[in-house]
Amino acid sequence: MVTGTRRGRGRPTDEPPPTGSALQDREPDAEAVARAVALRLLTGAARSRHQLAEAMARKDVPEDVAERVLDRFTEVGLVDDAEFARVLVRTRQAERGLARRAIGAELRRRGIDEETAAEALATVDADDEERAARGLVRRRLAATAGLDAQVRVRRTVAALGRKGYAPGLVLRLVREELAAGTDGVSLPDTDELGMD
Repeated sequence: MVTGTRRGRGRPTDEPPPTGSALQDREPDAEAVARAVALRLLTGAARSRHQLAEAMARKDVPEDVAERVLDRFTEVGLVDDAEFARVLVRTRQAERGLARRAIGAELRRRGIDEETAAEALATVDADDEERAARGLVRRRLAATAGLDAQVRVRRTVAALGRKGYAPGLVLRLVREELAAGTDGVSLPDTDELGMD
C-alpha cells in the first residue's frame, strides 16, 4: 500500500478527509438503508411486510439484509401483517363501504397471505356488508333522483360493482329501496339493463 502525505500536512493520502464531499460520498450500509426505508414508510402509515420488502428492493437492499431487518421490525412489533390486515378491513369497509371481495383483492395486492387475509375478512359478516351496501344504494339513488329509472339503476349497480358488490345483491337492494320510496319509480327488467 502506498501512503504518502498531502502537501506536507502529515496526513496519509489513502485516508478520507474528516469533512467535505469525500466524507458524504461513502457507500451507505445496506442495513442502515433498509432501516431508513422501513422507518420512513412506517412513519406515514402502517405497511405490510411485503410492501416494505418491495421498497427495500427498489433501493437495492440485498434480500438477506431486508429479511433480517424485517424480522427485527416484526419482533419488536413495528411490522404486524395480521394487525395491518384487520385495520385495513375495518377502515375500508366502514369508511369506503367496500365489499369483502374488493378488500380481499387489496390485501392480496399488499402481499398479505391468504390465511391472514381470511381471518381479517371474517370480521365483516354478510349483515355488515349488506348494511354498507344498502347505505350506498340509498345515497346513490338520492343523488340520481331526477334521472330516468334505468339510468339510476345502471349507475347504482356500476358504482357498487366498483366497490366489489355482486350485481344480484345490488339489484335486490335497489328494488327494495325503490319499493319503499315515494317517488313511484319502478325497477326496470334486468334484460333492459344488460344484466342477464
